[in-house]
Amino acid sequence: MRWTALTAVAPVAWGTNYFVTHEFLPTDRPLWGAAWRALPAGLVLLALCRQRPRGAWWWRSAVLGLLNVSVFFTLVYVASQTLPTSLASTVMAVSPLTMMLMAWLLISERPQALHLTGAAIGLAGVCLMLLTGAEEVSAGGVLASAAALLTSSFGHILTKRWSTDADVLASTAWQLTAGGLLLLPAAAVAEGPPPALSAPALLAFVYVSLVATALAFTAWFAGLRHLPAGTVGLLGLLNPVTGVLLGTVIASEVLTVQQSGGLVLVLAGVVLGRPTRAKGSGSGPGRARHVARRLASPVADGRSVREPSPSEPP
Repeated sequence: MRWTALTAVAPVAWGTNYFVTHEFLPTDRPLWGAAWRALPAGLVLLALCRQRPRGAWWWRSAVLGLLNVSVFFTLVYVASQTLPTSLASTVMAVSPLTMMLMAWLLISERPQALHLTGAAIGLAGVCLMLLTGAEEVSAGGVLASAAALLTSSFGHILTKRWSTDADVLASTAWQLTAGGLLLLPAAAVAEGPPPALSAPALLAFVYVSLVATALAFTAWFAGLRHLPAGTVGLLGLLNPVTGVLLGTVIASEVLTVQQSGGLVLVLAGVVLGRPTRAKGSGSGPGRARHVARRLASPVADGRSVREPSPSEPP
């Protein structure tokens, strides 16, 4: 349960990112915007973990930084500036399904029926909640959002596959730093010198970098380490929920009956994705009774009785 709660921090923070980017950040510098989001976050995490990549993690950090940071952040920045938050969030709501597919292909994690059902219900809820027919559709923005969806799904499952031998905080720091460093020369060549930032834009970048990036990605990758990909993907549906609730609080928008129904469906999809304890798992009353029997049984040969590991059969 604690890993589920921790992972939920990420989509909630990302749900605020669309609004902050759209309202306060420069509209014509996506590469600089992505670099300023990634590099400070990576450097802060590096200062906290004080670990450098070793062995294969030098090239893994570059690959994951390119996918999860350089390409993904740039595409999200473009989508945030060219699409309404509602439409961008709706496209990204397909991510639970794509993450399950990627997990099946890359790490042989077969999608569970409940997770697939939750993804379908959640996607229907997002469409009901956000698609009102009044959105202005930008073809480039939709393509950018769809490309961001595919890139992040592939990069996140690749992170889950590779990160078993690395500290979560360290591997997140390496990805963000590598991605930010890759963005700097690209931004300088394609967009020229960095733009001057107003005080609100500077504060917005501080929030986006530290909260919606450093904190959010650490929580997300920690969840991927300990939870099924389907569960993590469905938690991502809290992203558009946050956007809608943010609109009601900040912009004084009225939550309609249609949006309320969609909100209920999204939360139902998230609940269906919760991890379930496998039958015969290493905790609970059944395991307690088994240990008690082992401790109560006589030991004729004088060997000490030990508590069985979770992998041992009862």
